[in-house]
Amino acid sequence: MLARATAATPWGIDARPVQVEVDVHNGMPQVQIVGLADAAVRESRERVRAAIKNCGFDLPPKSVIINLAPADLRKEGNHLDLAIALAQLAAHDQIPLEVLDGRLLCGELGLDGAIRPVRGGLSIADLGRRLGVREVLLPAASAPEAASLGAVPVIAVRSLAEAIHHLLGAAPLPAVVAPPLAADAVGSVPDLSEVRGQETAKRALEVAAAGGHNLLFIGPPGSGKTMLARRLPGLLPPLTLAESIEVTKIHSLVAEEPPAGLLGRRPFRSPHTGISTAGLVGGGSSPRPGEASLAHNGVLFLDELPEFRRDTLEALRQPLEEGHVTVVRVRAHLQFPARFSLLAAMNPCPCGHLGDPRHDCRCPPPLVERYRSRISGPLLDRIDLHVEVPAVGLRELRGGPGEPTAAVAARVAMARHRQRERFGAAAPTPVNAAMGPEALRRHCAVDPAGRALLDRAFEKLGLSARALDRILKVARTLADLAGSDPIRAPHLAEAIQYRSLDRRIVE
Repeated sequence: MLARATAATPWGIDARPVQVEVDVHNGMPQVQIVGLADAAVRESRERVRAAIKNCGFDLPPKSVIINLAPADLRKEGNHLDLAIALAQLAAHDQIPLEVLDGRLLCGELGLDGAIRPVRGGLSIADLGRRLGVREVLLPAASAPEAASLGAVPVIAVRSLAEAIHHLLGAAPLPAVVAPPLAADAVGSVPDLSEVRGQETAKRALEVAAAGGHNLLFIGPPGSGKTMLARRLPGLLPPLTLAESIEVTKIHSLVAEEPPAGLLGRRPFRSPHTGISTAGLVGGGSSPRPGEASLAHNGVLFLDELPEFRRDTLEALRQPLEEGHVTVVRVRAHLQFPARFSLLAAMNPCPCGHLGDPRHDCRCPPPLVERYRSRISGPLLDRIDLHVEVPAVGLRELRGGPGEPTAAVAARVAMARHRQRERFGAAAPTPVNAAMGPEALRRHCAVDPAGRALLDRAFEKLGLSARALDRILKVARTLADLAGSDPIRAPHLAEAIQYRSLDRRIVE
């Protein structure tokens, strides 16, 4: 007898459908799995057999062939156990064939028949929506995440026996109610008012948040670079529903435990300087998202930027330009979304005290130049704002609290609203930093005085064409914050001031 069940396997941040076909016939008792299955899937033969037996079913000794279609799609992970078990039971005439129709079945089986969680529950539910299934059966731990999509009924099952009773109608289970935002979505974030002094750096944070710009802080140890960086997510607008779904899909693929619902807080990722290229941008033998994708729709903070490996930093050039990471393998060509705000910090020299009036710097100029050259020019060109963060004086430390995050976030929200009106709601990323050449010409025209200022800056600072475009984009954001339609000379002058590393290089 032939039975079919529908399951899913991860594919990037999405899921691909897998048809589990089980054929049972007389012959030498054996179970064969075909269809480009990895080791974890091939080992499911023993797990499924023990789980079926421990749930009270006794399958006769026959020859069983399990085909996982399509045959050219590599099947990985623990997602197929439940579908394989139910299809075997149907092929052995233990349950009716029709109870498997119109259902998407995913879950890992324990030897006792318990159903263990799988990664990517939200992606599986989204696949169920696209396939038009009547319901999705998932492990109880993975179901709340999947139910938060609200597009298809999700049934939480704790064991193989419970799944069978539901399918037969003996003990039907209700659909899981979509949970509220996950706990990660609520709670306080560090407030900008806690930062003493550093008005220029705070202004740069506001500009970066308003226009989606990349930002580099240069300053001595203890000047507050990390403290400032951790306050950027609080300035950004809340995640939209579509953004929250994307973020949850990505984090579900790597989380030790499935999310309890949609994630509502913008990610803030701060990897260690020793991270590998695959760890930062994704990849590996079984491709998984890296820190760049985990920071999607949020902030990627690279502290001590020159201490990262050069080839690792260069791998960021694609996501910074295109908003995604492409991973190519012999049997896979995957894209992971990676549109984030890059926030980096570095010391001005190896000892960290160049320009600090309270400490002497003994780093010779060639050593300083070698230290800074660890960051390539092409990567530096992709960072819109280079801002010096000097050491904070005693008077500033003893001063009162500064402007709170809520006040700055309100100005950021107004600037973002102007950008949405300008680029339209259909734009993938309606922020100034994402403008292409055509949008740059249309929305960043300058008057003759501004053009003369740009010409002088281009010659004096030795700017590249890309750096000049970045200045125009930042000036557009400054004009939006000021509520101005045209870009004026003061906006350009302030934008040029945010290229401090370019000035240092030519000096």
